[in-house]
Amino acid sequence: MSDATTGPIHGSMDGPANGAPAGGTAGAPITPIFPHPSGAATDAELLSWYAGPPEGGPDRGAPRVSFNFVSSLDGAATVDGRSGGLGSAADQRIFKLLRRHADVLLLGAQTVRAEGYAGELLDDEAQRWRVRHGKPAHPSVAIVSGSLRLDPESRFFTAAPVRPLIFTTGAAPASRRRSLEAVADVVTAGAQVLDVDAIIDELTARGLPGIHSEGGPHLFGSFQEAGRVDELCLSLSPLLVGGQGPRISASIAGVNGTAAAAPEKMRLAHVLTGGDMLFLRYLRG
Repeated sequence: MSDATTGPIHGSMDGPANGAPAGGTAGAPITPIFPHPSGAATDAELLSWYAGPPEGGPDRGAPRVSFNFVSSLDGAATVDGRSGGLGSAADQRIFKLLRRHADVLLLGAQTVRAEGYAGELLDDEAQRWRVRHGKPAHPSVAIVSGSLRLDPESRFFTAAPVRPLIFTTGAAPASRRRSLEAVADVVTAGAQVLDVDAIIDELTARGLPGIHSEGGPHLFGSFQEAGRVDELCLSLSPLLVGGQGPRISASIAGVNGTAAAAPEKMRLAHVLTGGDMLFLRYLRG
């Protein structure tokens, strides 16, 4: 897993690339259609529907890994190289609410370079909600980077509300590691290739078992191949994109002897709609 294996996040931080929501009217209400149809959802209801672990799932202290992506109807993960053109106001609403539950946001290095992630990642109300629910105001943020090709003087580090965490390998350049250690905790997870299980174990040992990732496709693919995806929150955009763009998951099978993962069945937890977009939550097993 190197920096080249990461990709764009679900939802641009700047909103849809063309300035208009792809999923219908801006601010469209979000309503459930499965398993229990009802009227427009409040933020409190959405937060309860996306809360984990689900009933009958692992203990609360056990690690849990969720991913959040947006996709077009024909499987594209981007429009003109960015995922924001697939989104909508309703999509951004869910995207932001999901951060409230996270103990840590896990990101690929290319996602950070492409999208910024500088400064506050939650608004004031989200921070107050977290504090009321016994969490720190800000979730931790962890980057996965095999090459450590990150700028320690970027605003991601200088304006970070919480000291970031970086996972890398023993083969990463020592000079880059030294420069980044001044602004982040740098942790080795694997000798030559980043070890997914080691990343999860380290985050859990730090009291961060609720792991939520916003990108990118190769990061998602590597967790799939390690069998460590517990949840996928997928926003389905009403666009046909075509072209040769990436899908939400990119396999690393064959890289450094990595074996391809067997298909894994997920179960549908709920379906919501907002404008012309669908919001699907799938859980392991």
